[in-house]
Amino acid sequence: MADDCPKCEEGLPPWMGTFADLMSLLMCFFVLLLSFATIDAVRFKKMAESMKDAFGVQREIPAAEIVMGVSVIKQEWSPTVAEQAVITEIRQETSEVQKEHLQMKDGEGEASQQADPTPEPVQQVDQQQLEQQQAIEAAKEAIEKDLAEQMADLQESLEVEIEQGLVTLEKEENSIIIRVQEKGSFGSGSARLDPAFNEVMDRISAVLAKKPGQITVAGHSDNIPISTGRFRSNWELSSARAVTVLHSLLRNKDIAEERVVVQGLADTKPLVENDTPQNRARNRRVELILRRGIDVDFGDLQQIELK
Repeated sequence: MADDCPKCEEGLPPWMGTFADLMSLLMCFFVLLLSFATIDAVRFKKMAESMKDAFGVQREIPAAEIVMGVSVIKQEWSPTVAEQAVITEIRQETSEVQKEHLQMKDGEGEASQQADPTPEPVQQVDQQQLEQQQAIEAAKEAIEKDLAEQMADLQESLEVEIEQGLVTLEKEENSIIIRVQEKGSFGSGSARLDPAFNEVMDRISAVLAKKPGQITVAGHSDNIPISTGRFRSNWELSSARAVTVLHSLLRNKDIAEERVVVQGLADTKPLVENDTPQNRARNRRVELILRRGIDVDFGDLQQIELK
C-alpha cells in the first residue's frame, strides 16, 4: 500500500500577502498619478490633426467635443475612397493642400469644373498699369540722356571759363549745377554784372534753352557782414546778384519766365568753411541749377503719354 501524501498546510503561503500588498500600493500609485494628470487640449488637437493626415479624410460634420469611451479614429475618420465616381453631392473633403479641390470628371475623363477666367476689367487695369510703367521708364531714360547731352554741351561751351576757375560744373542725379564765381562776374560788394561776362551768360542760356526743366538762380555770399548805402546785409546782396543773373539769362527769349526761380541765400549754404580768404571767395557765387525729372518735366504722371 502506497504511502499517503503529506497533509498540506492550511492557509495561503506567506509571500502571497506581501505580493498583494505591493499590487495594492502600485494600483494606488497609478490612481494618484491619473488624478493629478491634466489633459492639454492644444496638444490633443495637434495629435488629432496629425492622425487625421495619417489615416484618411475628415468627415464633413466635425465633432463638437472630445470623444469619450470610443476610438477616436473610428468615430472621426474613415478610409479614403480609392475609386473616383460621378456623384451629385460631395460628402467628404480632403485636408491635403495639394488636393484642395476635388475634381469631378465625366465618362470621357474631361474635367467638368474649370477655374473662372480673370475678369476683363482687371486685365484692362493691369495692362494700363504696365503701359504706364513702361512710359515712365522711357521718360526717365530720355531725361537722363538729355542731361548728359546738356552737360557735354556746357563743358564744351565753357571750356575756357572752367580752366580759368570762373565757372564750375557739377552733375547730380536729376540736375546740373552751374556755379558762377564772383571773380570775373561781379565786383566786390556789387550786384552789377561785368559786361564782359554777358557773353558767357549767352552761351549758358543757349544750352539751357535747348531742353525743358526748372532753372533755379541762387545767390550766395560769405559770412563777412556788409552794410552799404544799397545793401543792408548779405541777404540783399545775394538776392540782387541772383536777379541780375536772371535778367541776363532771360535775354534769351527761348527761356520762359515760368521756368525760373530766384533765391537769395546769403551765407546759409557755404561750399566750404569760411575760415580763409580763399574759401570765402569760393562761397561768393551764383548758382544756376537745372532740375529735370518726371515731376518737373511732366508734373502729373498721367501727362507722360501726352509728351
